[in-house]
Amino acid sequence: MKKITFQLLLLALVALAGTSCKDDYVYSELVQDNRPLVPVTFPGSTTYGFDPYYETSVAGGGNIKITLSIPASSGRTIKEISKIAAGATSINAGTLRTAGNYNANPIAVNGTTAEFTTTLKDFATKRPTVPITPVALPNFREIAFIFLVTLDDGSQITATPVRIRILA
Repeated sequence: MKKITFQLLLLALVALAGTSCKDDYVYSELVQDNRPLVPVTFPGSTTYGFDPYYETSVAGGGNIKITLSIPASSGRTIKEISKIAAGATSINAGTLRTAGNYNANPIAVNGTTAEFTTTLKDFATKRPTVPITPVALPNFREIAFIFLVTLDDGSQITATPVRIRILA
């Protein structure tokens, strides 16, 4: 009898707890998408549900070219790429604060499209602890970059990380 009473009391407590919460939490900043008014996209990149990525190859010289773009209809232009962080694929927005020093100076831009170029050799020099040699399976390796973009009105956008898939 004690077991049934305990189970009924527990069931009543769970039912009460489920109805006592406000719906305000559902729409708080912690659980909603924080999308910028002006999105930064990466034209020419590929994605299969994760971060967009570009490809380069060691045999082809290891040149890396990343294109950043904002919609022309936004009424804004890109003033500069203020910070760049680079590393393994685990980088995130916090990495810009702690390691956003891939380039010594901001890259000036005046338009809705910007190009960032570097090489695997330069990456290996600046991030020597991050391996860049493709592994046997799956026959590639990935590195990542994340950008802090400043628009002409002074607003800043942290773009989604973009990966570079390194082929042999």
